[in-house]
Amino acid sequence: MKGSFTISHSTLFFSTARRKLLLIAALLLAGCASEPPKSLVTPLPAVTPSPQKPAGATLQQPVRGVWLATVSRLDWPPVNSVNLSSPAQRIRLQQQALITRLHQLKRLGINTVFFQVKPDGTALWRSDILPWSDMLTGTIGSDPGYDPLAFMLEQAHKRGMKVHAWLNPYRVAVNTRPATLAALNRTLSLHPASVYVLHRDWIRTAGNRLVVDPGIPDARDWISSIVAEVVTRYPVDGVQFDDYFYAETADSPLDDAQTWRTYGQGFASKADWRRHNTQLLIEQVSRTIKQIKPQVAFGVSPAGVWRNLSHDAAGSDTRGAAAYDEAFADTRLWVQQGLLDYIAPQLYWPFARQAARYDVLAHWWADVVKPTHTHLYIGIALYKVGEPSRTEPDWTVQSGVPELKRQLDLNEATSGIDGTILFRADYLDQPQTQQAVDYLQSRWGG
Repeated sequence: MKGSFTISHSTLFFSTARRKLLLIAALLLAGCASEPPKSLVTPLPAVTPSPQKPAGATLQQPVRGVWLATVSRLDWPPVNSVNLSSPAQRIRLQQQALITRLHQLKRLGINTVFFQVKPDGTALWRSDILPWSDMLTGTIGSDPGYDPLAFMLEQAHKRGMKVHAWLNPYRVAVNTRPATLAALNRTLSLHPASVYVLHRDWIRTAGNRLVVDPGIPDARDWISSIVAEVVTRYPVDGVQFDDYFYAETADSPLDDAQTWRTYGQGFASKADWRRHNTQLLIEQVSRTIKQIKPQVAFGVSPAGVWRNLSHDAAGSDTRGAAAYDEAFADTRLWVQQGLLDYIAPQLYWPFARQAARYDVLAHWWADVVKPTHTHLYIGIALYKVGEPSRTEPDWTVQSGVPELKRQLDLNEATSGIDGTILFRADYLDQPQTQQAVDYLQSRWGG
């Protein structure tokens, strides 16, 4: 179906506001080109950090955060709200659910919400670039009647809580089912339409999902323009990318052979070229945010393992899937180069998991950030607490409270660790986590 839809450049950007955003993006992207690196078999040496501290450098208290996922309505909005026939009832239910959640988070001592505003190729804010998310109404592009990001910011800020806009950069849809493709095709007449119909030549399948090809320069510019729109229009405290950069699987790899032939000249390997593409995106977005609103923090939440010691002398003493080798994301380098205000690695294992010990990785990351001004917030696995596991039985010992306590104790006692983020909000309500939630409230809620 590639090439089935031909959309002129002028059609994509029909409003004055959008043209202004494009102009901003064009100015910000000037001078972004860099020389292809030599093969990155071993990491580059540490880069002397900038003497100027990044956004959020003067913290009043450690970050106590939670991820609030909207993809597949995992944490919000309520699934039953989408089926209501009355738009007014739907809006009330969705807004009340957010208010109730914020009350709960406040009681627990949570001070930062990482709110997923771009779960795929759609938006949970009033965008000129992306269509409205079907997570809100059940239909892509359908106006929900209010602005969820604006509502979240208003409600959280008046409670003294910060909000980081969490974006999945490349995902377009979570599956490739015919019904999904039909829904995306129906957006062609909308303003804005889905990237799926506007730039079909950018779209690939990876991990059985529709994604934008990270190797296409125009696609990276598009992502940067989305970030620019959010930062320009909303008083967000931060912007976060999750770990889905090159997100392929063995049974569903990303077919970027043609993109590699077009843009991969001068690279020793396809892996190095892919890492270079991810590097360019991070550089571009970091520069974009700092030129628009320097006070807005930029962070990434990568897989917990950068590289294993068996592959690299600078890696951690682990045997887990590595962001550098599998997601083609050199997360350690971004910290060294000062491109991130914070990094939030997902350390979703207990102390006893020998292949990826929590304490080994927490100390490794603390050593990485130590000579830099990048803050370190550790993502921990609330979703595993209380769940039986043959390989990780500690999560059920005394309902997982001792394991949770050990992790929080380490975070608070280790120089360089500036906070903790729980994955994810809905697990605060599950029966198996209630003893752990009570413990969190006694520890953080005061």
